[in-house]
Amino acid sequence: MPQYLTPISGDDRSIAAPIDFPLTKRQRRLVDTLVATGCSIKKAAAEAGYSQGRECEAGRVTGSKTLRLPHVLAYMLAETSQELSIDAARARISIAQMSRDARSEYVRLLASKDILDRTGFKPPEQRQVTGELKVSINLGSK
Repeated sequence: MPQYLTPISGDDRSIAAPIDFPLTKRQRRLVDTLVATGCSIKKAAAEAGYSQGRECEAGRVTGSKTLRLPHVLAYMLAETSQELSIDAARARISIAQMSRDARSEYVRLLASKDILDRTGFKPPEQRQVTGELKVSINLGSK
């Protein structure tokens, strides 16, 4: 029985596709190129071996349709998630280094605030009150 990958999405549409559903070499190359370089579908399709030259537009269309297939989309989401996890670790290290080693006090302050915010130590939000405010002070004892 194949395992299923169900990515979490912000809307009601979620994709469930077997993880072990085989991708063709072209499909895998298309996704790997997009995830690694962030290039256009047209360029990734050409590098993956879909139509090139004058038929480059046909390659883009085929690549776009390929990316909508549930098993290809599941693979792309898994690869993207993996890349983001690696990038998040690098970003955490960069922010920590900035909070310690930045020459500017302002940069150190912002990096430190960012670390505190991401770990749940966020200052209370300030609210601005609008409208008319009347203050009456009675100093007499009558």
